[in-house]
Amino acid sequence: MNLLASTASTFCAFALATAFAGAGSAVHANTVATVGQPAPAFSARDTAGRTVSLADFKGKTVVLEWVNPGCPYVQKHYRSANMQGSQREATASGVVWLAINTVDPAHGDYLEPAALGQWMASQRAAATATLMDPEGKVGRAYGARTTPHMYVIDTRGTLVYAGAIDSKPTANVADIAGATNHVKAALAETLAGKPVSVAQTRAYGCSVKYPSGA
Repeated sequence: MNLLASTASTFCAFALATAFAGAGSAVHANTVATVGQPAPAFSARDTAGRTVSLADFKGKTVVLEWVNPGCPYVQKHYRSANMQGSQREATASGVVWLAINTVDPAHGDYLEPAALGQWMASQRAAATATLMDPEGKVGRAYGARTTPHMYVIDTRGTLVYAGAIDSKPTANVADIAGATNHVKAALAETLAGKPVSVAQTRAYGCSVKYPSGA
């Protein structure tokens, strides 16, 4: 009888712990960026060591791009100059473009800030700034899952697009020509004062290299 009581007690404790863990995950999920809601505020250092905050660009349209030079999907869009072309077109229209590097410093893909800055320069990237997120705080706030993973924030600070850069989820450069660029489409509608017709898509690419426990 005591054994049964002990077993029952242990089972109940496990069930309660599991329930609380699930509830904690749900609360955490609710704090992740959501399309149609205010974009989470953040600050991060760029590759030159300067602190950049989303609040610095209040009243501007902002694009967030998760980048990792070691990812074949990122290479697809940089080697073809598709990403740089999207950056230039956006910034020419007054849009702020922030590339964010969320990579665990212990991971093989990690680049020191100077090295990442050099890589972006070698690719002739036109991002407004390239930010370091080694602890994964910004990535977690936005629920970034892949590189690339793209977000568009309107002038009111509302997240209006989240997902893939385009409609062809491959690492093949040849697929770019026939793809719909979701970020360009979202920007065109946002800048014209229209609702974004395709506000969410499934992001594709390499997994974001979060530090363990982040």
